[in-house]
Amino acid sequence: MLITISRQYGARGSEVARKVAEALGWRVVDNELIDRIAEQAGVPAAEVAEHEESAPGFIERLARALARSAPELFPSAPEEPPPEPAEARLVRVTERVVADMASEGRIVMVGRAASAVLGRSEDALHVKIVAPLRYRVAEIVRRRQVDDKEAERLIKESDGNRARYHEQYYHRQWHDAANYHLVINTEALGLEAATAVVVGRAKALWPDATRERRTEGGGKKEE
Repeated sequence: MLITISRQYGARGSEVARKVAEALGWRVVDNELIDRIAEQAGVPAAEVAEHEESAPGFIERLARALARSAPELFPSAPEEPPPEPAEARLVRVTERVVADMASEGRIVMVGRAASAVLGRSEDALHVKIVAPLRYRVAEIVRRRQVDDKEAERLIKESDGNRARYHEQYYHRQWHDAANYHLVINTEALGLEAATAVVVGRAKALWPDATRERRTEGGGKKEE
């Protein structure tokens, strides 16, 4: 059982993911994945978060840092240029981490092309969080302390990069609603109702979704 949350930039998908995980008693995987990649690559997690699924230039630098700090993941010597594009190599590392974390079950996973990586999983619910541009601009202005013009630029850049990433590596249209089980507009529904829709569908798919989960100590906890 797992849920993936894809989201337009500024649509507040990470907030919905946290609320869904809390309601189900599951674990949300968002910054944790960033932290794992950043730790191996030897770069600040904040930089990875800001450039998630970003343009090849950043991924190239990040992958080369990863090759230097974790050479076991890269068969070529650190000082040699990798035989395939660095971004493609980083994609494979990310896929491995995504798959490993998803195998634990009862996970709400945010971004990182998880819906594409795990698209063939029959035990998954794939959700896309969207909102009108004006709503997202206002959210980015509030969050990033920028003006409307800069917020719109950041949105177009981020969404464009995510669409490119999905098309280039998974031959999937990121904007195509058919690639998701649910597409939810957070402006229309609000965060609470959006959360309720996802939780309701999860419970319909998995009647035991919230009955029992493992605690950190290895025991069981009734929900």
